[in-house]
Amino acid sequence: MMIATSLTTGGLAQSKGTPAIDLKNMDLSINPAEDFFRYCNNNWLKNNPIPEEYTTFGAFTEIDQHNEQLIQDIIKEVSNDANAELGSVSQKIRDFYNAGMDTVAINKRGYSELQPYFEMVDQLKDKKQLGELLGKLHREGFGGFFYAGPSTDPKNAEMVIMHVYQGGLSLPDRDDYLTEESQEMRDKYVEHVSKMFQLVGVNTKEADAKAKSILNLETQLAENSMSRVERRDPDRTCNICSVVDLQKSTPNFKWRDYFLNAGAPFGFSSLNVGMPDFIAALDGILMNTDLNTIKDYLKWKIIHGSASMLSDDFVAENFNFYSKYLYGQEVQQPRWRRILNATDGCLGEAIGQLYVEKHFPASAKKRMEALVANLKVALGNRIQALPWMSETTKAKALHKLECIHVKVGYPNQWKDYSKYEVTPDSYFQNVHRAIRFENEIEMAKIGNPVDKEEWFMTPQTVNAYYSPEMNEIVFPAGILQPPFFNQEADDAVNYGGIGVVIGHEMTHGFDDQGCKYDEKGNLNNWWTEEDATLFRERTQQLVKLFDEFELRGHHINGQLTLGENIADLGGLNIAWDAYQMTDEAKANKSIDGFTPAQRFFISYGTIWRNNIRDKALERRIKEDVHSPAEARVNRTLGSMPHFYEAFDIQAGNKIYIAPKNRASIW
Repeated sequence: MMIATSLTTGGLAQSKGTPAIDLKNMDLSINPAEDFFRYCNNNWLKNNPIPEEYTTFGAFTEIDQHNEQLIQDIIKEVSNDANAELGSVSQKIRDFYNAGMDTVAINKRGYSELQPYFEMVDQLKDKKQLGELLGKLHREGFGGFFYAGPSTDPKNAEMVIMHVYQGGLSLPDRDDYLTEESQEMRDKYVEHVSKMFQLVGVNTKEADAKAKSILNLETQLAENSMSRVERRDPDRTCNICSVVDLQKSTPNFKWRDYFLNAGAPFGFSSLNVGMPDFIAALDGILMNTDLNTIKDYLKWKIIHGSASMLSDDFVAENFNFYSKYLYGQEVQQPRWRRILNATDGCLGEAIGQLYVEKHFPASAKKRMEALVANLKVALGNRIQALPWMSETTKAKALHKLECIHVKVGYPNQWKDYSKYEVTPDSYFQNVHRAIRFENEIEMAKIGNPVDKEEWFMTPQTVNAYYSPEMNEIVFPAGILQPPFFNQEADDAVNYGGIGVVIGHEMTHGFDDQGCKYDEKGNLNNWWTEEDATLFRERTQQLVKLFDEFELRGHHINGQLTLGENIADLGGLNIAWDAYQMTDEAKANKSIDGFTPAQRFFISYGTIWRNNIRDKALERRIKEDVHSPAEARVNRTLGSMPHFYEAFDIQAGNKIYIAPKNRASIW
């Protein structure tokens, strides 16, 4: 299921006593027309250096920490319940968490729990058996060569079909294998893979050879992979075909064997192949690669996928490369936090149900639903007033807006964990039983109608999302805290915070990806040709503005971040219009020396406060579809006319963008 998460990658009680705008966090000595991000946040940035166990620290991290404490209290409560009934949710949470914290038992086992999987790989005698083996490994959650799983049919959003996508890489991005500037990273990667093989008993010389061969194999996969920008185009990744045609494109890989062993239902005849060129090339890569290298690669994926669940030496080496070297994180997160997150990942809705009961009142859900309704009206008004869109396309856009499904707080139906077995004796096995449990649920969806009630984030998640195939926006309870949502704040602050978030999610239905889906979630062109051309021209202006924006020597990729930048600008415009409908905006009374308009924009600047390490910033600019926080404030606001009025922005100021160069889309 493709989800356009719009904010990154808690208890409402936290808002009590929290200032709507905390002047201590601002730096009024900075000219807002020069650097609005630091005008809003500079003292906060100075007073909140990045803790050594983080690569970034900001508003999201603060809420995460608060939420984490609430979840920890829930887990501690059930973890100390020696009388929890066998099979109950409490027993499962208790035993999962306690098993993960039992480092004595985990260190004693070392990597012994990988041995059965190594033996499976060693039994591979012929490449014709690779489909069967890969299906079994994927079912266990181990990656390799490609990804396959259920998702919505792009052409029939009512149904779920099998999807096959490129995959198999172990570095974060395709270009890490291909560019000259990434040579040091590849050298470090080879060292890391070799060290991990040495930890499972392979001698140094042999481990080095295996690592180099694996890099060579993954480089071939990378050479045939779509870039991140290319993958953002849903027209390119929609390629419905029959299983028969898929088999013809890869004559040496037995897909039926793969699907059967991966747990897919027998008999489906069609599927979506996201990257046909990659899949076709894969067949040749497999045929031209030595069988022993393939086996080493699969063992590496087993080790890599298990590192966080093994003894301390594996955990440390995995951290040293993937967190410390790649992203600049100085020390490992404490174990209780890592296991808490793992418990939340495997039993998320079980914890979520307890979380909602304790920390999310029904009144908060009603208030949020009312805000969403107001923002819908504002977006509808903006669509009707667009000077560049024809009446024909406007009517279809308004219909799509009306059909957006809104979910707030928590699901109406909770996941049933009765078939998921958790025992106190093995953290590794508990995780893998969770993987098999989820795989069974997911694969059973293929060939069946889409469950419109399903959530793809837990209630305690500090985020929100829009799904183009579902045409729905989802706001988990976790994000409804300051600085996004403050029950005691004035409307200007809440509209500049959570109001922008709501508008942002709505705009995703009309960004450069979402605009290709109709009101039912089908990949379907509902635009006139002229309107589509005008839309693309306007989006390219936004691409240009972000391409020009530089942070610490790195230019943002405006095409990669286009969808999120459209949503940020759209969210601001929609929230601004909705706020103007309130009695408070009409009264136009200042608070703490700031006009309502200024408070609206300060609130927006505040939600993106964030410190980030140099390495993490470099990786984020390369990998993330979201622009860095500073750009989301300073560059996006440069296209907001009302911002210029609120802070008297003039030509010559750093934030100033000439009217003809500003972006104006929704």
